[in-house]
Amino acid sequence: MAFLWIVSCWALLGTAFGCGVPAIPPVLSGLSRIVNGEDAVPGSWPWQVSLQDKTGFHFCGGSLISEDWVVTAAHCGVRTSDVVVAGEFDQGSDEENIQVLKIAKVFKNPSFSIFTVRSDITLLKLATPAVFSQMVSAVCLPSADDDFPTGTVCVTTGWGKTKYNANKIPDKLQQAALPLLSNAQCRKFWGSKITEMICAGASGVSSCKGDSGGPLVCQKDRAWTLMGIVSWGSGTCSTSSPGVYTHVTKLIPRVQEILAAN
Repeated sequence: MAFLWIVSCWALLGTAFGCGVPAIPPVLSGLSRIVNGEDAVPGSWPWQVSLQDKTGFHFCGGSLISEDWVVTAAHCGVRTSDVVVAGEFDQGSDEENIQVLKIAKVFKNPSFSIFTVRSDITLLKLATPAVFSQMVSAVCLPSADDDFPTGTVCVTTGWGKTKYNANKIPDKLQQAALPLLSNAQCRKFWGSKITEMICAGASGVSSCKGDSGGPLVCQKDRAWTLMGIVSWGSGTCSTSSPGVYTHVTKLIPRVQEILAAN
């Protein structure tokens, strides 16, 4: 049965644009999926950004963690010639008040290997800070001991394809509610490739090409926490196979080190 999940924005009272609490509450149905698509409420995932090349082509997603920093996937291969677009919902619209932000520096995790797709994280330092508003704000980073139990329903968002063989990505930001799997459950699908990663889905839901680098967020104390980064999965975006996400909690010491030094 579909459920309706409305996130309260009470925590914003008195703390403007606090991390992980959208000013515009998201609305999620339990049947949502990115493949086959459910539009998000505009502005309800205000940390979601689009990474675009100089032609305006969207190639990956990312998440604002502060006015100055974005988290994405290392395999996206972001360069300083690319841009971060914040405050976007409909990529087919010219009417939105978006922020096109240049990238000052790319901190690709040196431990990342394209062969094992482990430690798939990159931090982007913005050349000029994002201006936080009702439509643009940060997601919370997890602490090094944050963990969510198997079966917790979390959310991923992005402009990835709604069918693996689609010719183009959707214009409007898509969202999907999906359960976390244990690594043991995930190894039944992906074998020994699964190490310090998070798996989610295999429930009629799938991320797809173009979602890479985007967020997997779980709620903690009424705020959304960035637990995962869209990393890899089925080549056909099968909704019966789990997607694999970078486990942000495991990399928090590295993230904090970069933020402190820069």
